[in-house]
Amino acid sequence: GVESGLPHYTKGGQPGKFPTFDAVPHSVPFNLYDPFGFSKNMSDEDKERRLRAEINNGRLAQLGIFGFLCAQTIPGSVPLLNGVVPEYKGEVMAPFPELFQ
Repeated sequence: GVESGLPHYTKGGQPGKFPTFDAVPHSVPFNLYDPFGFSKNMSDEDKERRLRAEINNGRLAQLGIFGFLCAQTIPGSVPLLNGVVPEYKGEVMAPFPELFQ
């Protein structure tokens, strides 16, 4: 956020750019991105390539989860998963309604 010196990506900031925890008054053992400092000596091109790969991996994971969700709730919607995942009869957007009454 703004208090960290970095604007949110929807407000003109850069996606994938995380603030460090250096300004936090209590000790935090690791930062969000690259907690062990592996990218410290990496070239900008390698960092850009890895950022693109990470974003694409996240997108692929979202598609995979959505595919399993569709296969469980809409029979036959994902032919590859027929018989692999059981049918789900519950409410997908509220899977545990008894906990929220």
